[in-house]
Amino acid sequence: MNVPRIAVLVLALAFALPLAAQEKKAAPGQSANTNMQILAEKIKADKKLVVAANMKLSDADGKKFWPLYDGYQKGLEDINKRTAKLITDYADAYNKDAVTDEVAKKLMPEMLAIEESLVKLRRTYADKISHALSPKVAARYLQIENKIRAVVNYSLADGIPLVP
Repeated sequence: MNVPRIAVLVLALAFALPLAAQEKKAAPGQSANTNMQILAEKIKADKKLVVAANMKLSDADGKKFWPLYDGYQKGLEDINKRTAKLITDYADAYNKDAVTDEVAKKLMPEMLAIEESLVKLRRTYADKISHALSPKVAARYLQIENKIRAVVNYSLADGIPLVP
């Protein structure tokens, strides 16, 4: 993989989730939502460029792959929103010094459900890509997604304190 491009993308992704959960001051004439939309679109475009550079698809294979890629990204978007909400809920409790057993009981099932949703999404799209193109292409795409997600998860884990 192209390390400089992936590093920039991963840093952007790593900061996008926590930023999505926070209010951000907008530039004059722009709302915070507009700023976040611009950032989200930039991240999506950069990620797609990284994937394209590393998939090395023919035009014919690209016509089959990119609609599947878009479907997978839509599924990831939903999972990322759930993750951002979970992080926000935890941060709110943590900042209020109120991470009780009840809060932990509420957050843990959602954390596990998010992980299960991600595995289900991966399985679904591995099958779809394997049938549309080949298992080798599907494996390559999952590797790219896993590398990106691993760095994002590391950044999130590094920034989120343990339950007190």
